Amino acid sequence: MFTLYSMQRSGNSYKTRLALAQLRIPYRLIEIDILKGDSHTPEFLAKNPNGQVPLLEVAPGRYLAESNAILWYIAGGTPLAPEDRIGRAESLQWMFFEQHSLEPNLGAAYFWLTLVKGGRELQQHALEDWMEEGNRALGVMDKHLALYDFFVAGHYTIADIALYAYTHVAPQCGYDLAPFPAIRAWLDRVVNQPDYVPMEFRPAAAVPTV
Repeated sequence: MFTLYSMQRSGNSYKTRLALAQLRIPYRLIEIDILKGDSHTPEFLAKNPNGQVPLLEVAPGRYLAESNAILWYIAGGTPLAPEDRIGRAESLQWMFFEQHSLEPNLGAAYFWLTLVKGGRELQQHALEDWMEEGNRALGVMDKHLALYDFFVAGHYTIADIALYAYTHVAPQCGYDLAPFPAIRAWLDRVVNQPDYVPMEFRPAAAVPTV
C-alpha cells in the first residue's frame, strides 16, 4: 500500500488525494503540517531533501516527490493519463503551465492569504503581481475551456486534476471567477466526476501529524 505524506489544505497535496480517490487506490495518509516545520525535520528530509509535500512512498524506502510527477505515476495505464503521443504532450503542456503560471500566483496567494497568520501584511508587496499574473493565467484557461469541456483528450484527465486544485480555491484568496464563465462551468464538471472528493476529505487510513 502507498503511504502519502500530505498537508490537508495544500493544493498540491490535494491533487494526489483526489487522483487516488478517483482511481480507488487505497493508501495510508500521514498528515504533515508544513507551518509547524514538520517537513523540515531530519526524518522527513531523509525522505525528501526538498522538504515539501506531497511525498508518496511507492515501495519501502522509495519516495516520489512533486505533485504532477506523482499524478503521472499513480494514473499510468488508466484513462486519467493519456497514452497516445500527442495526448501525453498536451497533458504535460498544461501541467507545466499549472506549475509555471498558475501555482506561483494562485497557489502563493492561497498559501499566504488563507493559511499563514498575518500573511497578507507580510506579502503586501507581492499581491498586485499575484492578482495580475493569476488573472492572466485564468484567462488562458477560460479561452481553452470555452472550446473544450476538459483540457486534454476530450475527457477528464490528470491535467484537469492538476489545474483544478488551486483554481477551485481562487475565490478564497481574492480572485473573482465571474469574468471566467468557462472555468466556472468546468469546475462544476470536475465536481461531478465519479468518486470526486473535496479538499476536506480524509480517508479512513490516516494517522495524526508526525
